[in-house]
Amino acid sequence: MDASLKKQLEIFAVKERLLLMEGIFNAKAGHPGGSLSIAELLAYLYNVEMKVDPENPKDPNRDRFVLSKGHAAPALYATLALKGFFPTDDIKTLRKSDSYLQGHPSMNKVPGVDMSTGSLGQGISAAAGMALAAKLDGKDYRVYTILGDGEIEEGEVWEAAMFASAKGLDNLLVIVDNNNLQIDGTVEEVNSPYPIFEKFEAFGFNTIAIDGNNFDEIEDAVKRAKEFKGKPTAVIAKCVKGKGVSYMENAVNWHGAAPNEELYNVAVGELTAALKELEA
Repeated sequence: MDASLKKQLEIFAVKERLLLMEGIFNAKAGHPGGSLSIAELLAYLYNVEMKVDPENPKDPNRDRFVLSKGHAAPALYATLALKGFFPTDDIKTLRKSDSYLQGHPSMNKVPGVDMSTGSLGQGISAAAGMALAAKLDGKDYRVYTILGDGEIEEGEVWEAAMFASAKGLDNLLVIVDNNNLQIDGTVEEVNSPYPIFEKFEAFGFNTIAIDGNNFDEIEDAVKRAKEFKGKPTAVIAKCVKGKGVSYMENAVNWHGAAPNEELYNVAVGELTAALKELEA
């Protein structure tokens, strides 16, 4: 990847993290761990890969994105706000009763959200349906979805995977945020979905394993997915839960908890320092 583009994306990812943390802190609730882990993935998709327009969020020819792990909504909201779909200041209203930015994304309220999600397992099913619709309508838009590794313990995920493979949905890219932690512990302890790579492969997917916090590897995987014909692609992205905030990294207790003011200030301090270093 070009060094200049990589720096731009790195800066964007840190800004995402700052903004999503602001939302969670003001809400006094939310899911920071799994939101922080996918910042690079969203930064690449929305800045490089996807055809989307904040001035025309319902463009019928746009690429679609489904956040199947809907509890990571703060990361999606931060991304959409930074791309101009709505004002960044609105992130402060996250989860307030009168806010359109609720704890899970709503396609009826939030510009740029293509599917309402939250019930784990359902997002990938909707994404597969969108991809099939594109095929049936002769459209060339692509569909992207991010799942959690805990989420793929849901049986509906594998029904959708079987469907996507059977229909040859090579316009569908499934990304698994494999940060190895879910609300109750490691995914092995709760209900192990491993081996994830081999399972998607067995379900008929073109399967790629990457470091999900590395822009070079993300770029390579997305390019390979677009070039591959006849099958959907699954990218198993090894990510760090809580990435960018030292005390949240690989810490299961930050799956669904908001920091107090002291810890929020620590997070802001670390992220601001990282941003200044990148912008120097």
